Amino acid sequence: MDIFGMDTPATTTSPGSSFGFSDVAGIANTAFQVFNAATGAAAPYIGLAQGIQSAGAQRTAGIYRQAMYEVQAIDTLAMAQLRADQETKIAALQSGRRLKQAQIQSQNYQIQANNLLRNLSRTNAAVRARAAANGVRVNEGSSLGVQQANTNVAIFDVGVADMNALMAKVMGFEDASNLLLAARDSNRLNQYAAERQASQLRMAGDFSVKSGGLLANAQLVDTGLKFAQTVTNPFS
Repeated sequence: MDIFGMDTPATTTSPGSSFGFSDVAGIANTAFQVFNAATGAAAPYIGLAQGIQSAGAQRTAGIYRQAMYEVQAIDTLAMAQLRADQETKIAALQSGRRLKQAQIQSQNYQIQANNLLRNLSRTNAAVRARAAANGVRVNEGSSLGVQQANTNVAIFDVGVADMNALMAKVMGFEDASNLLLAARDSNRLNQYAAERQASQLRMAGDFSVKSGGLLANAQLVDTGLKFAQTVTNPFS
């Protein structure tokens, strides 16, 4: 009772007045332990997922390298074929030009032979004319001998010119054939080298796929072992 003789009402206590700092720290510590426990329990599964992802990346990298090697092999064969076509065209042009040169040389020798025959005709005609003017028989004696001598020399020169014309044709054909054969042999050699290089690139691609698979399998095995060593039974 107070001084006035009245009852003093009871003092009410707040429900939170007994919830102190120590209680908050305890709850925080408990939450932290729960978080650590959850994190520790999830870590093996995270490592397992990362290991599987890494293994898949290694396998994918091997396949990607194989694709790159295959592209290089295709480009190598395509470039070899392109060079072969270009060399064949160049050889054909050079061969045709050489045949044309041989034909021109042969025609020049034939023209030379015709000029020799025309000169022979004019020379013998002049001999006969002088003989007739001097009262000498044209087809007898010294006049005939001079004509025969001129004819022999001209026939020899014409024969040489005809032989040169024939040799020009033969040599031109031989040179043109050699140009084509050389281009064909060079193309075969380059094609063989390109095929070998393409085969080596494809072999490297196959090895990349196989090695990527082996590395991926090794990664999976290692990841499985680590998972088995670190995982805990959540129901224990």
